[in-house]
Amino acid sequence: MNKVRTRFAPSPTGYMHIGNLRTALFTYIIAKKNGGDFILRIEDTDQGRLVEGATDVIYKTLRDCGLNWDEGPDVGGPVGPYIQSERMGMFKQYAVELVEKGEAYYCFCDKERLEEVRAIQEASGIMPMYDRHCRDLSKEEVQAKLDAGIPYVIRQKVPTEGEVTFHDELYGDITVPCSTLDDQILIKTDGMPTYNFANVVDDHLMGITHVVRGNEYLASAPKYNLLYNAFGWEVPKYIHVEHIMKDKQHKLSKRDGDASYQDLMEKGYLTPAVLNYIALLGWAPKGEQEIFTLEELIEEFDISGLSKSPAIFDAVKLKAINGEYIRKLSIDEYLENALPYIKKAVKREDIDVKRIAQLLQPRTELFTDIPEQIDFIDELPEYENALYCHKKMKTNEENSLESLKDILPVLEGLSDWTEENIHEALFKLIEEKGVKNGIILWPLRVAVSGKSFTPGGGIELCVILGKDESIARIRKGIEKLS
Repeated sequence: MNKVRTRFAPSPTGYMHIGNLRTALFTYIIAKKNGGDFILRIEDTDQGRLVEGATDVIYKTLRDCGLNWDEGPDVGGPVGPYIQSERMGMFKQYAVELVEKGEAYYCFCDKERLEEVRAIQEASGIMPMYDRHCRDLSKEEVQAKLDAGIPYVIRQKVPTEGEVTFHDELYGDITVPCSTLDDQILIKTDGMPTYNFANVVDDHLMGITHVVRGNEYLASAPKYNLLYNAFGWEVPKYIHVEHIMKDKQHKLSKRDGDASYQDLMEKGYLTPAVLNYIALLGWAPKGEQEIFTLEELIEEFDISGLSKSPAIFDAVKLKAINGEYIRKLSIDEYLENALPYIKKAVKREDIDVKRIAQLLQPRTELFTDIPEQIDFIDELPEYENALYCHKKMKTNEENSLESLKDILPVLEGLSDWTEENIHEALFKLIEEKGVKNGIILWPLRVAVSGKSFTPGGGIELCVILGKDESIARIRKGIEKLS
């Protein structure tokens, strides 16, 4: 059995779409699970769609995700070059070889004729495809046109009768009538190969054994197989994966900020969480486990777990998985990630950011949510007295005013402003008054934060804010309620 060799072959046309990243992940996993090689090939033949810097985005995304390639443009390898535009000289000779074998032909039809044929077909309700006008030109006619310098393309000569069958590891055997297949272009008028033709030639020359791609390429697979058979080459194993959708009707949208890896990074997601989640889009592990490291994914992955139904991108689930990963970080790792977001909201230099991080970590699912959680630290926001009314805590404006008046002298009397001392003093007050904890602690939280949801309770917030600021905010609460 040949060594397993897979390839990820993106076009450098901008950002890394989530669907592309999932294809890269599955491709990488299949290689590593079988002790094989993972190859990166940049397919840049569509010059009109190239975006400057996009290749670097591909490199960075894959490396950030730990999907390191064994062969590729920047690391080299035995079957390079690994950038398709640098391989241009080799494709035409393979197309000419097919012409000589009777498996392809020169087509001299100009754009106007092709558009006219298409219009007639559409008007007649016929599926548009090339009408094979040049397919049966004699060798003499072809040579005369070539000698005259008439522009041409080279087309694949697809059988007009019978069927072609190909095997997909997910869908099984699929049989297609040859009559439904177009004589696709292999070499364009400028001498450049089409994506479909370059793909087949490159995959063969690079020894690719498994091809993972979106199921939009299922329709092209029969023509790929005919090309492999025409050359007498071994056909790779196909795995066509389903689309990732925003919902049952809509694809993911760049406009909505959920289509690319970069979008998710900007929203505050962790790379391992994103990788973990996209593995679950269209693939189901055998057990109940959902949190996987990359190494665990390689161990667990099986092609049989892939789904034939479109995967729905569930932002709520991704957020929950991200929260799981955040909670597993050490406090120093968490602070490293959270610090830029903390600094957006907190400009004070006398604040213990590590203590803030300790309070935030259990409550963080997205780092971008942090500023809103702590925007009260620098300055107490305006808030409504209704915040003091909490049904579960059994607080209202009247008993909250009484509690704040009781709290004020207790906290003013503390000489050593520590969490332990504040806790001890307030719980002594609670015991003396014979009330539930919330009667004292809820008004304190509201008074010092102006919020009903905060990282940590009133005691922790008092420690972070410091004595003077805490006392000032309690006084303001008393004033508001009075």
